[in-house]
Amino acid sequence: MPKQRSLHGEGPARAESSKSARTRERILDAAAKVLNRNGYVGTRLSDIAELAHVQAPALYYYFASREDLIEEVVTLGMARALTHVSESLDALPPETSKLERICVAVGAHLEVVLRLSDYASAAIRNGPQLPPELRQRQLAEQRTYGEVWRRLFEEADAAGELHPELDLRSARMIVLGGLNWATEWWDPSRGSLPSVIHTAQLLARHGLARNAAPDTTTRVPCT
Repeated sequence: MPKQRSLHGEGPARAESSKSARTRERILDAAAKVLNRNGYVGTRLSDIAELAHVQAPALYYYFASREDLIEEVVTLGMARALTHVSESLDALPPETSKLERICVAVGAHLEVVLRLSDYASAAIRNGPQLPPELRQRQLAEQRTYGEVWRRLFEEADAAGELHPELDLRSARMIVLGGLNWATEWWDPSRGSLPSVIHTAQLLARHGLARNAAPDTTTRVPCT
């Protein structure tokens, strides 16, 4: 005789597994919010439990320690930033210029860290605060994300679209550093996200472009 299925479409074990997965996701969501708001040092399990609507000891059923929970948040954050930027680039038509691809990545990065993902924002803001053992995994994800940006700049340079005097690595790090710093100063009550994105894209487009105004300043040697 064939095994009868539950009238509700799933057995007790599967239902319990689904409930557990939802609780785990709720804990991660809460941890991302608390980490984003309070920083690594100020993130307490009691605050996460309260926001996730679970008892604090229950957190240890899902995560071995506070550090394991934070590590997963920042790792997921870098992965979500990578996914959003990559999908935004993949959606562009083939004829899009290489410089415009950089500008699209600029906008996508700001979207994900300022509006779409507490995880991405928490990862960007707290990476330097993490102890070495947690920092290593976050840096591995960060390098994968950085590789996307490295290719964008190299392809634009190879296409002759970037200013010939640019040092590519310096330019890339300055752009990314400026974008990441937006997580610290942006206040939605003092300016819209589209305005911030438009401004950042203008700076990238005109600051990196080959046809930017030539540098006529007198250079002071570094000492």
